[in-house]
Amino acid sequence: MARLQFIKTVIYGITASFLAVCFVIFPKEASEASVRGMTVWWDIVFPSLLPFFILSEFLIRFGVVTFIGGLLEPFMRPLFRVPGSGGFVWAMGLASGFPSGAKLTARLWQEGHLTKEEGERLVSFSNASNPLFIFGAVAVGFFQNVALGFLLAASHYLGNLLVGFIMRFHKLEVPSHTRHNRSTISLKQAIKNMHHDRLKHHEPLGKILGEAVNSSVQTLLMIGGFMIFFAVLNEILEIIRLTDIFAIVTSFILALVNMPNDLSPGIIAGLFEITLGSQRISDTTHATLLQQAVVTSFILAFNGFSVQAQVASILSETDIRFLPFFIARCIHGCISAVLAFLLFTPLYVDRLSQPTFSLWQDPSVNKLAWGYEVLIAYYHWLLQYGSLLTAFCLISWLGWYVFKPVNMRRS
Repeated sequence: MARLQFIKTVIYGITASFLAVCFVIFPKEASEASVRGMTVWWDIVFPSLLPFFILSEFLIRFGVVTFIGGLLEPFMRPLFRVPGSGGFVWAMGLASGFPSGAKLTARLWQEGHLTKEEGERLVSFSNASNPLFIFGAVAVGFFQNVALGFLLAASHYLGNLLVGFIMRFHKLEVPSHTRHNRSTISLKQAIKNMHHDRLKHHEPLGKILGEAVNSSVQTLLMIGGFMIFFAVLNEILEIIRLTDIFAIVTSFILALVNMPNDLSPGIIAGLFEITLGSQRISDTTHATLLQQAVVTSFILAFNGFSVQAQVASILSETDIRFLPFFIARCIHGCISAVLAFLLFTPLYVDRLSQPTFSLWQDPSVNKLAWGYEVLIAYYHWLLQYGSLLTAFCLISWLGWYVFKPVNMRRS
């Protein structure tokens, strides 16, 4: 064991030193890559995730999650073998995107709502790309194709659901003292549980708000650091041609599934960061749209090492292991790719083949038009004003963080 730890130390030291030297040798490329990663985080990620993080903290502290969990227990427990409160995490994770599912799973574990095994199941299917990214950034921004967004979303979220069902078989043998009562919980009992849970957090409202904002901003700062680092890392690996090693593997896999090798650079980039990977896949000229959709669907579901590192960092504060999450990402990627292939004709080709095709005039899609237009409008609003919102929030948080001790002494 001691020898293994020594080998790890040597490997970590050599890797860190090698990367540091590469950053020094290629400062211009590293700086440009860091700016790209910083821009995405500053304009889109921070202002879009901050409200969800703060709101989720309030819902947990006020017992609303306990109330929702009581109502969803008969649904979540048989299907996914997680508590009913996992339904809240699942919904918030789908709405706000990664790594919200991991953060909320960790919070529920800290509050005692989850066991280790339940947390490993829940985090495996509660992290997903949010609709804003799939429709706004990928479908419209990269592919310039509105209808493709429905195909990617359907394969992504349906695959997510299937992963949750598959992961219910993780750790089947659970000690009897961790089993929960599966009987239906009444509305009255759910309200009582919510009240009891709220009484456990008897801090003043101002303190709860401050802690919620502080925790959310710190998590987002961590996310920003990972995004910048992996953007630079991906650029450096391409410059020193280290990605050619990955290209050998991806080329072999692409040949097996009869896809062009031109998709290989996009796949490699997507393994590290989904935004860059999706963009490169959309720019590939020697591949059909079906092939691009299948590969993009895999990248979205795999999450990329950048997001996975964020999840690993969040889970490190708990006893929830990262390995089940990684395995779930591989499964989700494969399932979503297959679903994109199977659903391409009914969800994309058949609609385009209609003589008088108009997306919003199609009765089967018309009900989704309003929601889709809201997403696109919100996405463009973030591109225009997201940086200002981020600057305002960070300045406000910094002021609160600096002067908090003074205020406490005055009180």
